[in-house]
Amino acid sequence: MFRRQTRFLLLLFVMVAVGPADSWGTSKSGPFHLGRVATPDEIQAWDIDVAPDGEGLPAGRGTVKEGAEVYAEHCASCHGATGVEGPGPALVGGQGTLASEHPVKTAGSYWPYATTLFDYIYRAMPFVAPQSLTSDQVYAVTTWILFENGLVDKDAVLDRETLPKVRMLHRNGFVPDPRPDVN
Repeated sequence: MFRRQTRFLLLLFVMVAVGPADSWGTSKSGPFHLGRVATPDEIQAWDIDVAPDGEGLPAGRGTVKEGAEVYAEHCASCHGATGVEGPGPALVGGQGTLASEHPVKTAGSYWPYATTLFDYIYRAMPFVAPQSLTSDQVYAVTTWILFENGLVDKDAVLDRETLPKVRMLHRNGFVPDPRPDVN
């Protein structure tokens, strides 16, 4: 009983000391009167997704050789030196295993679009510092991963024009969502 009274008194003290809830946020919109509307510049900074057809890809380019260097520096600690032996998910291999009892879902065996690989790396990798790679570095490491999976040649140069043209092995392995688009 004493603990409950103490918590109530502490909460009451904080509410009185801080002031009414209306003063907590800079906006008075919404049921909680918190936050503010994002500025166009803030929205633009987060609007970095890439569509399967390549819409949204930034300028830049990358080669297999450059990708090997970026991968060794920023990716190998989690995914292993060759993309299969790290503590993180395997990125290489798995072709032909999806219908087996133990499918190996990698960027090369499972992902339907090369642009999805770029998008994920661009927004979420490296795990310890997301969005810290330049567009050129992301193109390069994407090219290296695709090469290691046998999907592009050693002399491939990928950019916003060539990346969407890479045919992934599992491109037709998904079914469309039958639900209507609510956006």
